[in-house]
Amino acid sequence: MRPVKKTLFWLFCVVVLAICGSACTSSSSTTPSSSSKALHVVAAENFYGDIVKQLGGSRVSVVSMLSNPNGDPHEYESSIQNATAVAAADLVIENGGGYDGWMDKLIAGSPKSSRVVLKAFDIAQVKLPDNVHVWYSIDNAQSMAQAITNTLKQLDAADAATFENNFQVFKQSLQPVRQKMADMKTKYAGTPVGLTETIYLYQTGPLGLNVLTPLEFQKAMAEGNDPPANTLVTTEDQVMKKQIKVLIVNQQTSSQITDKLQNDARAQHIPIVPVTETMPPNKTYQTWMLDQLTTLEQALGK
Repeated sequence: MRPVKKTLFWLFCVVVLAICGSACTSSSSTTPSSSSKALHVVAAENFYGDIVKQLGGSRVSVVSMLSNPNGDPHEYESSIQNATAVAAADLVIENGGGYDGWMDKLIAGSPKSSRVVLKAFDIAQVKLPDNVHVWYSIDNAQSMAQAITNTLKQLDAADAATFENNFQVFKQSLQPVRQKMADMKTKYAGTPVGLTETIYLYQTGPLGLNVLTPLEFQKAMAEGNDPPANTLVTTEDQVMKKQIKVLIVNQQTSSQITDKLQNDARAQHIPIVPVTETMPPNKTYQTWMLDQLTTLEQALGK
């Protein structure tokens, strides 16, 4: 190779290497590293989705499936989009206990060894007989948040300190709810109330309220069945004779029976307190619980 051509050759190589190096540097700076990749989380219910958002912050990308406060959760049917989300998930959160069995089918349909599944019913420290609505217990919500935090730390160890800090903030944010319940118990413990179903027993117990509605009636309504005739008569009598001070109603699962109870309660000037199984929009778990307690407190005060 002649000197001029040889010199031009090496100059060409230097330019190519420089371009390559620049391209490689640019590529590495725009490609997200494993530590910056958000964890994919799927929550069967939107209140669990909200809790994991509070704990994970920008480190999680959350899809919540049950989120319509006007629909009956027991009639929910999963979709192809749900199956796709579960297949890609690093973490799946469900209530369990038979409440959202459709989620188990989605999980079974897309096996993934690295995916973690948390079931609130299995984690819950407070459980009432034949009652899967464990999220209504504030203690259970904290236990679930702790389990979620521990799992996030395992999946993303680099951000463990952030997750722990967020959990401490979450714990502290439950205090106003606990304080509200303590204040209401002091003032209204022993007050007779009625329930259309079992969902709110996780709060009427800690509040010290005296639930007069037969448990068999509540369970039948929660399961979408006709209640035993004698329990229906008793429940209607409690309203018509004004034996209860407040009627607490799950507004997402209506029927002719519960509609009649509410009409009778209105006729007797008994306050009706609506509660929901699914968290309403523009709420957090904490504000949802606190707002319902405030509504109940106002009704009891009447």
